[in-house]
Order: sequence, then structure tokens, then C-alpha cells
Amino acid sequence: MSNPGDYTVGWVCALTCEYVAAQEFLDEEHDPPDELQPNDSNDYTLGRIGRHNVVVAVLPDGEYGTATAASVATSMLGSFPNVRIGLMVGIGGGAPSPTNDIRLGDIVVSAPREANGITYGGVFEYDFGKTIQDQAFQATRYLNQPPTTLRTAVQGLKTQYTRKGHQLGQAVSDIISKNPMLQNEYSRPRSSMDVLFRSDLKHDSRGCAEFCARDPSSLVPRRQRTVYHDKPCIHYGTIASANQLMKDAIARDKLAKESNVLCFEMEAAGLMNDFPCLVIRGICDYSDSHKNKKWQGYAAMVAAAYAKDLLGRIIPSRIENEQRIGGLLSTGL
Repeated sequence: MSNPGDYTVGWVCALTCEYVAAQEFLDEEHDPPDELQPNDSNDYTLGRIGRHNVVVAVLPDGEYGTATAASVATSMLGSFPNVRIGLMVGIGGGAPSPTNDIRLGDIVVSAPREANGITYGGVFEYDFGKTIQDQAFQATRYLNQPPTTLRTAVQGLKTQYTRKGHQLGQAVSDIISKNPMLQNEYSRPRSSMDVLFRSDLKHDSRGCAEFCARDPSSLVPRRQRTVYHDKPCIHYGTIASANQLMKDAIARDKLAKESNVLCFEMEAAGLMNDFPCLVIRGICDYSDSHKNKKWQGYAAMVAAAYAKDLLGRIIPSRIENEQRIGGLLSTGL
């Protein structure tokens, strides 16, 4: 049995495909923990990535959103008191725009941005705000940034990828070649299955391929990526989080323009103030009414591949120098 005190990296995911991806990228898997806190009902997978011991938790089946994510993270910190950095890794909906060429299978990493001399955290809670008479709802909350160790590692990995490129797609292919059972659900779909519809075109319930995409004018024209660039691209910026699923292209575009949002998801807002973590999202759809699940497995895989590369940039002593997340919360820092 494993000692819970040996684990310094906490990894939270929401869906089965995300949990599968996390487990597949462990360098080794450990025995279950010796014991958990009495009220901890989480399912955990323990293992090692590089030189770090990692505890992975998943949300209960059928439960989503910020409150459930917060509960899972809180239980993790109670049972694994030495966790010092956190990762929220999984899938999200992209917000493509003329300035952000986001495609299915790309990766979005939460990153702070500066505006008017103010630095905003990388996660924007877009359903938290205020309503003033005769005015539109105003979202007001950006959430806490992850520890400096994680933000420094992001910068280092960004530099490494710029100079030498990355092998995230190849890493996914290598895993699938070793485990053919994952082939159908977790391989990269054909590029022809990456279709972006005009924002004003609502989904036809009879089928996207047969009806939505029948008229070429319903599609947003995009340049074909070159062979060199036909890999997952990594985007850094604001991730929008809320207790609702974004399936509205008009609302997506509005938030992308107003707050420079790159991605939408449903869990991070429940974590950032109680479990300050880096959010990593593989893009599986375009946050519109044309959602489907064909890209979910692959998107989960590339997000996990990025998380593994990121941990490879961090030496264990830097994590040990970070305060325990549970200790930060208890002292109110």
C-alpha cells in the first residue's frame, strides 16, 4: 500500500476519458493508499511521472460543475496532505476567432493576462458578477493564479516547444500502439472531421454531416495547416469557467471578444480559490450547438501529454519548496 504523504502533485479530471488519459501517461502506477480521510469518497489512481509522485482523482460519474470539482479537490487535500501543486486536466470547448486560430485537438493552457495595468488570473468565472438595472449582466471575477512553480514551468516549456517543437501527437500514438483497445475512442480523428460552422447557424437535429454542412456557405473558411503545423497547437490565455455548458456560438464570440476567452469548461472555477492549479484543456468542440464527442478522447490525451511534459520541466525540490495547498487554505494565505 502507498503512503499518502509521498504525493506532492494533485491531478483532477472530470470525465472517464480524462481519467483514462491521465492513467495512460503515468510512468508507473502505484498501489492504493494505506488509508483515506473518513469522509473521502473519491476514486484515486496513484503513480509516478518523471520524478514526481502524482495522485489523480476523478469526479463522480454523472456529476459535473464547479461545486463537485471543489468537493473532490477538498477531499484530496484532506487525504493527501503533502500535495503542493495542482493540475486540472481534460477537455474543453474552443473559442476560435480571427486572432486565435483554435482547432479541434489543440490545447489551451490557462495563463494570466494584463489589461490597463492590472494582471488577471487565467480563469474567468463568467457566470459570477452583477446585474444593474437597465444594463447587461457584468461578469466580474477572475480567479487565483496557480503557484509560481507552475507558471515558470509553462514559460520554460513554451520556450522549449518554440525552439524544438513538441511530440505530443506522437506520444498519444505511442500509447495507442501499446494499447490497441484505445484505438477507436482515443486516436486523432481525420482533419476533415474538424468543421467550424458560422456562428449564426444552429444545429440541425437530423445530423451535421447531412444537413448543417451540406451548404459550403455555412462553414467558416480556414487555411489548411501545413504538415509542419498539423500537430496540436498550444494556446495560452484565458479559460472561461461556469456551472453551465457553453453551446451558443453567439455568446461564445461575445465573451471571446470582450474578455479574450480561448476556451470554455465547467470545473476550474470551483478549484482556483481552494485548489490553485494550472488548467490544461484539449479542445474537443467549438462551444456551439454542433457539439459531438468524436474528438473527446484525443483531446483528453493531448492535454495529458502536455501535463506530463510540463511536470518534466519541474525539479522535485521546487515542488517541495512550495507550501502545502491544504496549509495555505488553513492559514488563509
